[in-house]
Amino acid sequence: MGQVLKCISPIDGSVYAERPVLTLEAAQSAAKSARDAQKAWAARPVQERVDLVMAGVAAVGAMNDEIVPELAHMMGRPTRYGGEFGGFNERAGHMASIAVESLADIEVGEDATFKRYIKRIPHGVVFVVAPWNYPYMTAINTVAPALIAGNTVLLKHATQTLLVGERMAQAFHSVGIPEDVFQNVFLSHDVTNDLIAGNAFDFVNFTGSVGGGQAMERAAAGTFTGVGTELGGKDPGYVMEDADLDAAVDTLIDGAMFNAGQCCCGIERIYVHESLYDAFVEKAVAIVKGYKLGNPMEADTTMGPMANVRFAQEVRAQIAEALADGAVAHIDTMDEDDGGAYLTPQILTNVTHDMRVMRDESFGPVVGIMKVSSDAEAIKLMNDSEFGLTASLWTQDVDRAARIGDDLEIGTVFMNRADYLDPGLCWTGCKNTGRGGGLSVIGFHNLTRPKSYHLKKVTS
Repeated sequence: MGQVLKCISPIDGSVYAERPVLTLEAAQSAAKSARDAQKAWAARPVQERVDLVMAGVAAVGAMNDEIVPELAHMMGRPTRYGGEFGGFNERAGHMASIAVESLADIEVGEDATFKRYIKRIPHGVVFVVAPWNYPYMTAINTVAPALIAGNTVLLKHATQTLLVGERMAQAFHSVGIPEDVFQNVFLSHDVTNDLIAGNAFDFVNFTGSVGGGQAMERAAAGTFTGVGTELGGKDPGYVMEDADLDAAVDTLIDGAMFNAGQCCCGIERIYVHESLYDAFVEKAVAIVKGYKLGNPMEADTTMGPMANVRFAQEVRAQIAEALADGAVAHIDTMDEDDGGAYLTPQILTNVTHDMRVMRDESFGPVVGIMKVSSDAEAIKLMNDSEFGLTASLWTQDVDRAARIGDDLEIGTVFMNRADYLDPGLCWTGCKNTGRGGGLSVIGFHNLTRPKSYHLKKVTS
């Protein structure tokens, strides 16, 4: 019997869904069918592809009443938050709205002698490996623009959210996107590596762990297959002395704790100017003490379990190590904390960068808060990380935020907001957060290749 992928529900530890993986031969056949279908798909007018993709997006939206509880069972997000369709639709809709302009030929010049221009050519077959934490929104970041640009797509979703790819495929096929053009596949790690190493794909987009991204790059080594990665994060917030304190506390703590802290750009460390530090900590603690940890299917639950027991155990380990080294915990263990996936959200003070909780990705509901006395100190601390995804700056001074942002080693600078992906901007990172960029016009450029035309009209 072949390998079976199992989604273990964090609600009660039961097997919520299971699917057999494809053999290497079946996976190669799926990739070949995508390649065979790609030219005909790319030959369709851009607007036709846009209309089909947006119809598929709407079909996902029509399933939302089924999807929301399904997500709660698979990865623990409370049903009260209503799922991901808002962001899913916003991201796809923006990419659809800029597609014709973004994919248009770049006119370089034409006169009586020459015509010169650059076309945007789809890569061919795009392989998307999507994560479980925001399984619909992270997948659509690449799926929508890849299809619109004329690529065919194979989607491999995380085992923790095993049913998401099936939902998307069902919706997209129902509106007329050919089955070979968009495929959901269940693959083992070995088969995935063999496909990439065997040049089955023309571009790979991976969102996940640093180790996973390294595995993708190793598999692609020597194939010249492009690999885009969005990996770990340890995103900081910096609250300056002129910040709107209440807004800063509300936004940064929500950014640290929403989705049980399981956000790529979640806030994992906060630096507060010494003049606001005590008040910030007091307000932050009050907010977190008001959370209701519990079963995500219940209407009054504001924080569900983490998606997997092992994720929660890593957060517990980081907290325990920090406490042993002198950190102070401000939240008492909640009654619903079962020592497994249900984890008490935590605020830590008296933390330093010698502690793992301020260096390693936590990806859970814990945040350390440190006092700083200057922009220079805050910049040094914010840059003291192997990751570089986003930073959230809190001030009334736009120019000051821009200046500080220029000195930060990150992909996105936020001022007076956090933990949001604007599809008009390029979603990107640096250092161990990965490379490449999604969404915006740059997202289309990364899902296509340039092809230059130098046409000489006169030969005598």
